[in-house]
Formats: sequence, C-alpha cells, structure tokens
Amino acid sequence: MSIDLTDPPSRSGPRPRTTGREIPHDQLDQFSPPHIRAALVADAQALAGVFIGPSQVSEPASLALRLHEPAGPWAAFLHPSHDEFGHIHRSGFLHLTVPEPLIAPLERAGWIEPHPISRRPEWPDTIVMLYAPRDEAELAVALAVLRASWLQAAASSAAEME
Repeated sequence: MSIDLTDPPSRSGPRPRTTGREIPHDQLDQFSPPHIRAALVADAQALAGVFIGPSQVSEPASLALRLHEPAGPWAAFLHPSHDEFGHIHRSGFLHLTVPEPLIAPLERAGWIEPHPISRRPEWPDTIVMLYAPRDEAELAVALAVLRASWLQAAASSAAEME
C-alpha cells in the first residue's frame, strides 16, 4: 500500500505529550510496543546504504540512521553530523529530517512536530519528531516518512541503489 505523504491519513487519537520546545525533545507517552519498534529498526536497516549505530547527536541509547555515502543537501542531516539523517529512540519515536513539502501535511495530520532546535537559524527547519508508531497501520506511515527522509539524504544515488 502506497501512502501519499502530501495528504496523509490522520493519526488517531490525541497527539502524544512531548517536552514541546524543550531540549532534550522527548515523547512522554504513547510509545511503540517492542515488536513495532523492532520492525521499524529492521526496515530502517534494510534501506540501501544505511548503517545503524550510536547517535552522534542524541542520547547514547538512540539508534542513528546513517549513510555510507551521504549525497543529500545540508537540510537532510542532523547536524553536526554529516551522515546521520535520523535516529530512533528506545520508546519508538524518531527525530529525523523530512523534505520541506511534507512537513505541513504531516503536522496537520498529527504525525510530527517540529524539533525545537529547528527554530534556530543555524539549524535546518526540516528536523522533526515523528511520533512513535503504536500499531501496524501507524508503522506503515512511519516507514513512508522514514523512506522520504532517507531518499532526501541519499539524493539520487539512493533510488539507483534499490
């Protein structure tokens, strides 16, 4: 099933509680069940050119999504890293970069919120929190968003590698 991220389905229920404009930017409830988070990690690892390890920009327990050959623009990465385009936290939520045209639709539909650091002029405004998927349907949306982030970070070389 293909998900149109320019007009995504609405996320069910209220948004999770988060720390909002505070750093560290954490999701405080509505976490992923272990099997959903495991599926998210497995699918992220299966993306061409991706390797997973400790984050360079987040808490040590989060899993960084990094590229062997990053080719995307500055706004595709979580700085100061030059190859980390996202990371998955222990509770299942992600911080990642999202292509600019997808941010407003995903926020309206209740899937993301801006990362507080993206409000600073020296950081890309493409950094968001993608709420932890709670079931298979939400996992499908999360994976579509993750794929859009990966494609942006890998640029044209990613599409050729599939």
